[in-house]
Amino acid sequence: MPDFQIVPVTDQAGRRAFVDYAFSHYADDPQWVPPLKGEAVGMITPGKNAWLTHADQQLFLAKRGGKVVGRISAHIDRLALEQPPEQGFGPGTGFWGYFDADDEAVGRALIAAAEHWLRDRGMTRALGPVSASIWEEPGLLIQGHDHPPTVMMGHQDPRYQSWIEAIGYEKAKDVVTYDLDVTHGFPPLVNRIVEMGEKNPRIRIRKVDKSRFDREAAIILSILNDAWSDNWGFVPLTDPEVKEVGKKLKPIVFEDLIYIAEVEGEPVAFMITLPDLNEPLKPLNGSLLPFGWAKLLLWLRHPKARTMRVPLMGVIKRLQASRLASQLAFMMIEYSRRAAVSRYGAQRGEIGWILEDNQGMVAIADTIESKVNKLYRIYEKTL
Repeated sequence: MPDFQIVPVTDQAGRRAFVDYAFSHYADDPQWVPPLKGEAVGMITPGKNAWLTHADQQLFLAKRGGKVVGRISAHIDRLALEQPPEQGFGPGTGFWGYFDADDEAVGRALIAAAEHWLRDRGMTRALGPVSASIWEEPGLLIQGHDHPPTVMMGHQDPRYQSWIEAIGYEKAKDVVTYDLDVTHGFPPLVNRIVEMGEKNPRIRIRKVDKSRFDREAAIILSILNDAWSDNWGFVPLTDPEVKEVGKKLKPIVFEDLIYIAEVEGEPVAFMITLPDLNEPLKPLNGSLLPFGWAKLLLWLRHPKARTMRVPLMGVIKRLQASRLASQLAFMMIEYSRRAAVSRYGAQRGEIGWILEDNQGMVAIADTIESKVNKLYRIYEKTL
């Protein structure tokens, strides 16, 4: 008999314990960035995360002698069930995520509990870790444990890879992030492409208008859901999710870092760049009290960030195979780079995550001489 128990989380106290465990587990890991605890609890609380309006989720804790020694979530996204199977999800696909454990025995039992919950609800395949939506923190960190993650990216114990593979999980898909020095500009080829675009009267690259935030968010959502619709793992973002994400990100949305590209007046592409909020968050250790709120507010008023992250970029499908698509991308990247360096003091950029086989984005990343710095793996197993 194991000397621990796997118990379902049924109340707010359990959700707080679920979040707290990560703080104890990674207490000695210098690369882990503590999230704000209130924000992290909200992400797993029904009514506080719009994703949960189309998903069912069960959290589990492992306890040994009354002490939490592991955690996992099992979840079913009803929109993911509706997607074409050839795009990665589809009927019968369930997920697990938020996986952490003290040791391999606990880890195996937690994954088994998640699998059992999924199987009882008719799922025939498990993907993980996905914490929790594909738009949040997908995949297990395989490469890049030696430096901290940027905002909205995950960091996991390197032991987990062997544990997960030992119980029959195989690679479903890898996603990567690319790192680049932004202080010296891009190669001459990129500069020529940008200059040619600037001379094209059909093209307009404009900053977002934060005073019309909802309208701009709707434009970006429309492009995103079209641009990404054929991608592996795509699940459309709903209007409530966009509004919720917009509300959370609005404090770190700066007009000279987010661009919409128009061709003959039609919005056809966008790029979002964010200052790495993890830099000011890390010293707060998950709490805004007693003085963390003041430090964070000061940073938000006069943000300086060594690193910028590009979490999202998209070009409408009908242009994706054209030279114009890459030209628009290079123009937005260059304009964002200029602002990042001159106004925010940025030294490096991180692009991603990007699907390993997204040839268009991989080609753009290679052209601007960026290198893969982190690799995350999503595993699958037949139930």
